[in-house]
Amino acid sequence: MSILEQFVGREAGPLVQFIKYAIAGGMATSVHILVFHLCAWRLFPALQANDLAVKLLGMQTAREDDRTRARNSMIDNGIAFIFSNLAAYIINILWVFERGRHGVLVEIGLFYLVSGTSMAVGTSIMGFMIRRWGVRTTYAFGANLVTALLINYALRKFFIFNG
Repeated sequence: MSILEQFVGREAGPLVQFIKYAIAGGMATSVHILVFHLCAWRLFPALQANDLAVKLLGMQTAREDDRTRARNSMIDNGIAFIFSNLAAYIINILWVFERGRHGVLVEIGLFYLVSGTSMAVGTSIMGFMIRRWGVRTTYAFGANLVTALLINYALRKFFIFNG
Protein backbone atom coordinates (compact mmCIF):
# COMPACT_ATOMS: atom_id res chain seq x y z
CA MET A 1 0.00 0.00 0.00
CA SER A 2 1.45 3.38 -1.01
CA ILE A 3 1.95 6.22 1.43
CA LEU A 4 -0.71 8.27 -0.37
CA GLU A 5 -3.20 5.42 -0.01
CA GLN A 6 -2.40 5.24 3.71
CA PHE A 7 -3.05 8.97 4.09
CA VAL A 8 -6.37 9.01 2.27
CA GLY A 9 -7.61 5.61 3.41
CA ARG A 10 -8.52 4.10 6.74
CA GLU A 11 -5.60 1.66 6.99
CA ALA A 12 -2.11 2.94 7.70
CA GLY A 13 1.16 1.75 9.14
CA PRO A 14 2.25 3.00 12.57
CA LEU A 15 4.33 5.94 11.31
CA VAL A 16 1.67 7.21 8.89
CA GLN A 17 -0.99 6.70 11.54
CA PHE A 18 0.98 8.85 13.99
CA ILE A 19 1.44 11.53 11.31
CA LYS A 20 -2.31 11.43 10.58
CA TYR A 21 -2.95 11.68 14.33
CA ALA A 22 -0.62 14.67 14.53
CA ILE A 23 -2.42 16.36 11.61
CA ALA A 24 -5.81 15.64 13.17
CA GLY A 25 -4.49 16.90 16.48
CA GLY A 26 -3.26 20.03 14.76
CA MET A 27 -6.76 20.68 13.43
CA ALA A 28 -8.35 20.09 16.84
CA THR A 29 -5.66 22.19 18.49
CA SER A 30 -6.41 25.01 16.05
CA VAL A 31 -10.04 24.89 17.19
CA HIS A 32 -8.86 24.89 20.80
CA ILE A 33 -6.51 27.84 20.30
CA LEU A 34 -9.16 29.87 18.49
CA VAL A 35 -11.88 29.25 21.09
CA PHE A 36 -9.44 29.74 24.01
CA HIS A 37 -8.23 33.09 22.70
CA LEU A 38 -11.73 34.32 21.91
CA CYS A 39 -12.84 33.42 25.44
CA ALA A 40 -9.67 34.83 27.02
CA TRP A 41 -10.20 38.04 25.10
CA ARG A 42 -13.94 38.54 25.56
CA LEU A 43 -15.54 36.20 28.12
CA PHE A 44 -13.06 35.63 30.93
CA PRO A 45 -10.11 37.99 30.37
CA ALA A 46 -6.77 36.20 30.63
CA LEU A 47 -4.60 37.73 27.92
CA GLN A 48 -1.81 40.20 28.51
CA ALA A 49 -0.61 43.00 26.25
CA ASN A 50 2.57 41.00 25.46
CA ASP A 51 0.78 37.77 24.44
CA LEU A 52 1.37 36.77 20.83
CA ALA A 53 -2.28 36.88 19.69
CA VAL A 54 -2.74 40.29 21.27
CA LYS A 55 0.32 41.66 19.48
CA LEU A 56 -0.51 40.08 16.11
CA LEU A 57 -4.18 41.06 16.09
CA GLY A 58 -3.92 44.36 17.92
CA MET A 59 -6.42 43.25 20.58
CA GLN A 60 -7.27 45.40 23.58
CA THR A 61 -6.88 43.50 26.86
CA ALA A 62 -8.04 43.97 30.42
CA ARG A 63 -5.38 44.15 33.13
CA GLU A 64 -5.85 41.24 35.51
CA ASP A 65 -3.69 40.16 38.43
CA ASP A 66 -1.99 36.76 38.14
CA ARG A 67 -4.52 35.00 40.40
CA THR A 68 -7.51 36.22 38.33
CA ARG A 69 -5.69 35.56 35.06
CA ALA A 70 -4.85 32.02 36.20
CA ARG A 71 -8.49 31.31 37.15
CA ASN A 72 -9.83 32.85 33.94
CA SER A 73 -7.35 30.99 31.73
CA MET A 74 -8.47 27.71 33.31
CA ILE A 75 -12.16 28.54 32.67
CA ASP A 76 -11.36 29.59 29.07
CA ASN A 77 -9.47 26.33 28.59
CA GLY A 78 -12.46 24.31 29.82
CA ILE A 79 -14.75 26.03 27.31
CA ALA A 80 -12.26 25.50 24.49
CA PHE A 81 -11.95 21.83 25.47
CA ILE A 82 -15.62 21.15 24.73
CA PHE A 83 -15.31 22.36 21.15
CA SER A 84 -11.84 21.02 20.34
CA ASN A 85 -12.55 17.60 21.82
CA LEU A 86 -15.64 17.22 19.66
CA ALA A 87 -13.56 18.15 16.60
CA ALA A 88 -10.85 15.68 17.68
CA TYR A 89 -13.33 12.84 18.14
CA ILE A 90 -14.94 13.36 14.73
CA ILE A 91 -11.59 13.57 12.91
CA ASN A 92 -10.18 10.56 14.77
CA ILE A 93 -13.11 8.27 13.98
CA LEU A 94 -13.31 9.37 10.35
CA TRP A 95 -9.61 9.36 9.49
CA VAL A 96 -7.13 8.07 12.07
CA PHE A 97 -8.32 5.13 14.17
CA GLU A 98 -10.66 2.21 13.63
CA ARG A 99 -13.74 2.09 15.78
CA GLY A 100 -14.97 -1.16 17.23
CA ARG A 101 -13.10 -1.91 20.42
CA HIS A 102 -16.10 -0.56 22.40
CA GLY A 103 -19.70 0.37 21.69
CA VAL A 104 -20.30 3.93 20.50
CA LEU A 105 -21.45 5.33 23.86
CA VAL A 106 -18.59 3.70 25.75
CA GLU A 107 -16.16 4.90 23.09
CA ILE A 108 -17.38 8.51 23.34
CA GLY A 109 -17.35 8.32 27.13
CA LEU A 110 -13.79 6.98 27.20
CA PHE A 111 -12.70 9.57 24.63
CA TYR A 112 -14.01 12.39 26.80
CA LEU A 113 -12.65 10.79 29.97
CA VAL A 114 -9.15 10.49 28.51
CA SER A 115 -9.30 13.98 27.01
CA GLY A 116 -10.77 15.38 30.20
CA THR A 117 -8.00 13.83 32.26
CA SER A 118 -5.27 15.22 30.02
CA MET A 119 -7.05 18.59 29.92
CA ALA A 120 -7.29 18.66 33.72
CA VAL A 121 -3.59 17.85 34.10
CA GLY A 122 -2.57 20.38 31.43
CA THR A 123 -4.91 23.06 32.77
CA SER A 124 -3.57 22.57 36.29
CA ILE A 125 -0.03 22.96 35.02
CA MET A 126 -1.05 26.10 33.11
CA GLY A 127 -2.79 27.65 36.11
CA PHE A 128 0.11 26.77 38.42
CA MET A 129 2.69 28.27 36.05
CA ILE A 130 0.75 31.54 35.85
CA ARG A 131 -0.18 31.77 39.52
CA ARG A 132 3.16 30.64 40.97
CA TRP A 133 5.69 32.07 38.52
CA GLY A 134 3.69 34.72 36.60
CA VAL A 135 4.46 32.93 33.32
CA ARG A 136 3.05 34.58 30.19
CA THR A 137 -0.34 33.08 29.26
CA THR A 138 0.94 32.03 25.82
CA TYR A 139 3.77 29.94 27.29
CA ALA A 140 1.64 28.34 29.99
CA PHE A 141 -1.00 27.50 27.37
CA GLY A 142 1.72 25.85 25.26
CA ALA A 143 2.76 23.65 28.19
CA ASN A 144 -0.89 22.65 28.57
CA LEU A 145 -1.11 21.61 24.89
CA VAL A 146 2.08 19.51 24.96
CA THR A 147 0.91 17.68 28.09
CA ALA A 148 -2.46 16.91 26.51
CA LEU A 149 -0.90 15.67 23.24
CA LEU A 150 1.31 13.12 24.95
CA ILE A 151 -1.37 11.73 27.24
CA ASN A 152 -4.10 11.66 24.58
CA TYR A 153 -2.18 9.81 21.87
CA ALA A 154 -1.11 6.96 24.11
CA LEU A 155 -4.49 6.44 25.75
CA ARG A 156 -6.56 6.83 22.57
CA LYS A 157 -4.39 4.44 20.58
CA PHE A 158 -4.07 1.71 23.18
CA PHE A 159 -7.29 1.90 25.21
CA ILE A 160 -10.08 3.47 23.18
CA PHE A 161 -9.73 2.60 19.51
CA ASN A 162 -8.44 -0.39 17.61
CA GLY A 163 -4.96 1.16 17.34
